Amino acid sequence: MEWYLVGMGAALLTTFGFVPQIIKMHRTKSARDISPATLLQFSAGTILWALYGYHIRDVIIVSANLISFIIMVVAIIQYNFYSRK
Repeated sequence: MEWYLVGMGAALLTTFGFVPQIIKMHRTKSARDISPATLLQFSAGTILWALYGYHIRDVIIVSANLISFIIMVVAIIQYNFYSRK
């Protein structure tokens, strides 16, 4: 049971890890300090983790990484919007 809680805690921390970056881009209206390679690499990683989670039938891994991917899509959209200004 303790490892389940550790997994949930890790999933929550990593799932929402890019939210502060999204908030910063929104507040500053700038993507100057954001690496597009990092956004793409992290997005690809979350998809691969979700596929792995599906393969081993782990709901925590699948859901955490699908949510992370959605957050990364928001970050990529903001990056594209603010880097054009």
